[in-house]
Amino acid sequence: MKTALTALLLICLTTPALAVDNAIGFQTATLADAHHERPLEMVVWYPATTTATAEPIADSVAFIGALAVPNAPPASGEHPLVVLSHGYGGNWGNQAWLASALAHRGYIVAAVNHPGTTTRDRSPQAAAQLWQRPKDVSRAIDAVLAQPKQFGAVAKNRIAAAGHSLGGWTVMELAGARFDPDLFAQDCDAHPKLGGCIVYHQINPANTPAAKAQLAADLRDKRVSAVVSLDLGLSRGMTDASLAALSVPTLVIAGGVPSEDMPAELESADLARRLPTASTRYVAISDATHFSFMSSCKPGAVALIEEDSPGDGVICRDGDGARPRQVIQQQVVALITQFLQPTPHN
Repeated sequence: MKTALTALLLICLTTPALAVDNAIGFQTATLADAHHERPLEMVVWYPATTTATAEPIADSVAFIGALAVPNAPPASGEHPLVVLSHGYGGNWGNQAWLASALAHRGYIVAAVNHPGTTTRDRSPQAAAQLWQRPKDVSRAIDAVLAQPKQFGAVAKNRIAAAGHSLGGWTVMELAGARFDPDLFAQDCDAHPKLGGCIVYHQINPANTPAAKAQLAADLRDKRVSAVVSLDLGLSRGMTDASLAALSVPTLVIAGGVPSEDMPAELESADLARRLPTASTRYVAISDATHFSFMSSCKPGAVALIEEDSPGDGVICRDGDGARPRQVIQQQVVALITQFLQPTPHN
């Protein structure tokens, strides 16, 4: 009986529009850079007014995408905005499940591909400019606010940012966390197997005094009124003082499955302990891995991924005996939407 119920739930979760009646639109845009050095690919999901048939977005032979109507007219009224930041080597499609779910619940959701740290762009020069990631998100906010007729009007004081892995670090910087390259280098000497340390050494973002200063600068965006971190990395380089002074409400969600390179105790839980208790919520999902916050894999995906990139099939794994990834993600969506609900005095 339990198996049958699980199968039924999976069918419901993968049917068009996630079985939600309200339509959502989807658009892509390229954000120009005044210096022609860092154009951004941005996508926006948003509540729409349309009866057109939705199409698969970010769907592939390996990964389950989500449904939306390309270029649909936006719904009237004001909507809260959430901006998403992907992890190292990822792309905006990794969190299509979250973007779609939030758009169905009335949010405008924008996401960007961060140059140098995306699936198809590993430029060492762009990757080393780690401090540009929070600025990328701010540029996406600028673009959505500037085009209400295209994406919908944004509700005042309701702009949130959510990020996975390195994207979690990105949104924490937007909230006011400050990164100390020397502190992080010292910590990595003590914890060399942490995934964040490995990636940090690969991209080498503090390779000059000027770069180190950029990385340690205040990168906050005061328009961001809430942040969500999904199993972040590099948090141990954030200073105690900046985290203790953080005024932005923060939801920290961790993958609770034991991991040598991304242990919750040394990353998400450590971050949450250093944040203000009154404005922080910490949740460890016991059967979620670091990759449970990425797109769900289709049958046969592991073999396809291993053939193309040996060893990367792990991204389809959740915890032993875990709930289906779509069910874990339903929990994540519920946590985020509850967290982002305005309080009565707002």
